[in-house]
Parts: sequence; structure tokens; C-alpha cells
Amino acid sequence: MENNILLESGTNELEVLEFMVGAQSFGINIAKVNEIMNYQPMIPVPDSPPEFEGVFTPRDTVISVIDLHKVLHKESADPDHDLLIICHFNQMDVGFHVSSVKGIQRISWEDIEKPPRISGDGSHNIATGIAKLSDRIILILDFEKIVSDINRSAVIDASGIMQTDSDKSEKHIVIAEDSPFLNTLIQNTLADAGYKNVVSFDNGKDAWDYISGHKSVGGDIRDQISCLISDIEMPKMDGHHLTKLIKDDDVLKAIPVFLFSSLINEQMRIKGESVGADAQFSKPQIGNLINYINEHI
Repeated sequence: MENNILLESGTNELEVLEFMVGAQSFGINIAKVNEIMNYQPMIPVPDSPPEFEGVFTPRDTVISVIDLHKVLHKESADPDHDLLIICHFNQMDVGFHVSSVKGIQRISWEDIEKPPRISGDGSHNIATGIAKLSDRIILILDFEKIVSDINRSAVIDASGIMQTDSDKSEKHIVIAEDSPFLNTLIQNTLADAGYKNVVSFDNGKDAWDYISGHKSVGGDIRDQISCLISDIEMPKMDGHHLTKLIKDDDVLKAIPVFLFSSLINEQMRIKGESVGADAQFSKPQIGNLINYINEHI
């Protein structure tokens, strides 16, 4: 499957590849997907967790494979016809073993709700959004967390952060990140770097309401908000739309916006530039982001 789908920047829409694990529908942002393949046997890796099936080498590329049936505690109805969704995000290639693929759904981020934090089978705990269609719901999974549960360094790499002696107590940083797991990691990493005055939101809409509410205070907006660190994929409002709103505003456009996402590639970088992002960083390299903040805010 060749992924050449790119929605117009800042439209607050995404296209989701809907797939089945057992009898339940799940989704992944099509921007993460490289291709879909028939399932094939894996080379097992010793001492790996049960969710990690092993590796295989299509076209001489080593790809690690995670079995979503085991992650989500589901059974495949027809294992002989299972599929692999081959993805690229966080600067790595990874395959996800699923039961079947249903197709692509175009959905507005406004129509994606945050899931409950707890559910009986655990699936909601690793979901970042619920998309309601006319006849069913699609759970948008937190693939970064799924990968992190197997390999933590694949999601956040805090190495290489340069220590500075400057006083950072007056710097006010806003975070927009829908994954509770990553939101906490980013806050903790900022705190370790000396940035204690941080407020975070789990969707772009709440972040926008907070940021735009500072216009009425008056004075230099940079004295109130030093910068925004935003993910791209978020319920209610995505990071590109949030960035566009800020940069289209005569007052708020002075706020530096840094996109920090697993989706940053050449195409996504062009989209980020088109909506006015000041800088863009690919997960898991949070060290590069922190060093840039140290130098520019």
C-alpha cells in the first residue's frame, strides 16, 4: 500500500486506516502506514515479551512485529488470513499483526473524543481517541505507548540534553499532547531541564482556548507564554490546525510553536512549515527539542 494521501494543511481532518483485531474495529492514522502485507512467519527473538512476535526482512529491511491480538487480548477469527500493517513512525519501521483491514475513513478531529482512562479489556487504556461512525465506533490506538511497553527508548530519548545555568523559572511552556504516557514524559523531561512552569492539555482545542485567553491580558504575549510544544495527532483539534490558528492571529503569532511528533517526515515537515511552525522535531529525540528551547526562548 503506497501512502500518498495528504490532506490540506490545517483542515483539522485525518484519514484513518480501519482494521479489525478479533471482532473489534481499531484505527491508525494513515500517515503512519507504509503498506499492508499478508501475514508471514517471524524469526523469534529470545527473551522477548509475548506481544513481540519477532522480526522479518521484506526487501532486506528488518522489521519488528507486534501482535495486537496479544496486546488487546483478542482472538483472530481466521488466522490463516491475518495481515501485517507495516508502519513508519518515531524514526523506525514496525509491523502490527491484525485480523483484517476494512478501509480508510476520513474523520474530523472534532468528532474524535477522548476515551475513558479505564476499561475492562484494557483496550481503552492504550487508546487516544474514539471515532463514532453511524453504525460503529473506531478506537484510535496509542501506538507509541504500545511500542514503549516493549521498548521504552523507542518513544522518548532524552540523551544529549545540554545543561545550562540560566534561570528558567519565568519561562512558561504550554504542551498539547493527547497521550497521557507521553504527556507525562515530556513534562518530566522539561522539569529535569529546569522548566517548572509548564501547563499541559490532552487536545488542541483546550490548548487553543487557554492560549487565546491570554490575549485579553495585554502586554507582550511572549511574557505570558514562552512557547507551545504540540503533537500533531490530537482529538478535537490537531497540531497543524492549532498552529495555523496561532500564526493567523496578529497577537498570538509571536508565540514560538514547536511540533514534536512521531509523524515528522519530509511530507509532514512541509505541512508544518505551511501552517507556520517555528521548528519541528521527530519523536523520540526530545533531547534535540530541549536543546533548541534552551537556545531560542
